[in-house]
Amino acid sequence: MALQSIRLEAGKTMHGDRKWAVTHAASRFDPEAPEWIACNNFIRGAKAPALQAISISQYVIGSDMLLKHPAHPAFRFNPENKAEHKGFIEWLAQFVPQNRARPAALVAAPDRGMTDSPFPSISILNLASLAELSAKAGRVMDPARFRGNIWLDGLDAWEEFSWIGKTLRLGRAEVIIRERITRCVATHADPLTGQADVDTLGLLEAGWDHKDFGVYGEVVKSGMAECDDGAHIL
Repeated sequence: MALQSIRLEAGKTMHGDRKWAVTHAASRFDPEAPEWIACNNFIRGAKAPALQAISISQYVIGSDMLLKHPAHPAFRFNPENKAEHKGFIEWLAQFVPQNRARPAALVAAPDRGMTDSPFPSISILNLASLAELSAKAGRVMDPARFRGNIWLDGLDAWEEFSWIGKTLRLGRAEVIIRERITRCVATHADPLTGQADVDTLGLLEAGWDHKDFGVYGEVVKSGMAECDDGAHIL
């Protein structure tokens, strides 16, 4: 579901983004002293593509979360209630291949979201770049495949890569663009089915000699951002 507005906070990830994660037996995440740790310590779509089709259709912090998947019954639980975690882990396990690390525990991220970057990032993606990649694939690809926080329209394709080191104004917030997002095989899966159907990494390499799609930014000035505000390089 697209948000019409959101407050971006300096030094924070987008509100609610990757607040929760699921560890496996070999995870080095310490819930007693939570801090950022790399994504390979968690269950993720790169190893279990069926996870990519799970959607959250209802969630208000402190209340139930409703999870849906096109091939399985929905599951409702309250992530704030540890007594309900065991049932969630059992439900989630059906989406993880047997030859992969098994889900172990649901954990809360520290003060910032558990993003793929070691700094508290928001991901900014370009619809024109997606259109070019879709043309290369010979099919329209759903933006949800790339799990972007903010999508921009009206740019040239791949223009976002020229912004590294620059400051982008989004509404009243300001964001320094830190680096490109190098993609993984999680993007091979259709978010509607959870089935791998497009070799996005191969297409990126064949067409543009890289595996990058989108950029990571870090919020340096807090403020509200709304859909119609536009994005401006300072």
